[in-house]
Amino acid sequence: MTSTSKKARIAGFLYLLLAALGPFLLIYVPSTLVVSGNPSATAANIQTHETLLRLGIASDVLGGVLALAVALALYSLFETVDVKLAWLVVILGGLLPCAIYFLNSLNWFAALVLVHGDSIAPAFAGPQRDELVMLFMRLHHYGVVVSLVFAGLWLLPLGALVIKSGFIPKFLGWWLLLAGVSWLAQSLVPILQPQYADSIANAGFVFGLGEVAFLLWLLVMGAKEPSTV
Repeated sequence: MTSTSKKARIAGFLYLLLAALGPFLLIYVPSTLVVSGNPSATAANIQTHETLLRLGIASDVLGGVLALAVALALYSLFETVDVKLAWLVVILGGLLPCAIYFLNSLNWFAALVLVHGDSIAPAFAGPQRDELVMLFMRLHHYGVVVSLVFAGLWLLPLGALVIKSGFIPKFLGWWLLLAGVSWLAQSLVPILQPQYADSIANAGFVFGLGEVAFLLWLLVMGAKEPSTV
């Protein structure tokens, strides 16, 4: 295995770990705990499934660490291609998302504190407490929506690096560029025109698969050693 291929497989493995967190963190936890339009049921779910919410918070923190690890691994792979673009990958795909993951976890922490309102936050109780719990659960959701801006932005320099690299197929780079634009749309449309959010998400599904194809290529195929000629 060449040095370049080894770096590619390490990046692919870390990327896979990060991607594996997604369904649990973004779908399972909120769909299990949040009852739309029913703050009391949501607060009761958190009390009943407190461990699940704690695992969600831990996954947020781990997601931030993994995002930074993936970005650094990709920097190591692509720094010889274009160091400026590689640094953009670290900043847009590692440092900023890591900070967002950590900050967004505080919304779930706040919800957890509030469900123990009698002992920790005695000023909040009953329906008022339940409404605040729902608010923080929703704020976590919107934190995820806002973070999709960086989920899109970091794919633009990454796609350009893949196209320029010569050791990973160019079509994956173009696919990543399309995925980046798709994630940007899925972040901005719910903010500007929320009625079209579901349509944009459905339309962007195929483009989003570019990330899956890229990480699987890194993990399975690695990368060719760059030509020195």
